[in-house]
Amino acid sequence: VQLVESGGGLVQPGSSLGLSCAASGFTFGSYAMGWFRQAPGKEREFVAGITGNSAITYYADSVKGRFTISRDNARNTVYLQMNSLKPEDTAVYYCAAARRPYQRTIAEYDYWGQGTQVTVSS
Repeated sequence: VQLVESGGGLVQPGSSLGLSCAASGFTFGSYAMGWFRQAPGKEREFVAGITGNSAITYYADSVKGRFTISRDNARNTVYLQMNSLKPEDTAVYYCAAARRPYQRTIAEYDYWGQGTQVTVSS
């Protein structure tokens, strides 16, 4: 099993950035996918999730209306589009896979990527 995130970088406040996560080694369409983030000195937190068939998405309140999660099951890839970025969005972003949908806790996710750094600073 492998999850590989890409697309992180340094951006200015108010900018947009898109992350991708390529999955392999498991039946991608059978898993809900999520994005988490971890800022320095803080615990890893849930950001966004999407069901296996893309029917339902769910977000942390802190990103609702600014971030959009999507997936392409033909490409085994999940995306996170981040708009109106704020300095407090600075973190390492991780994608993860869960057998059950609607999960927001780390323990419910079975597979994890290595993370990609997003820094929002002027």
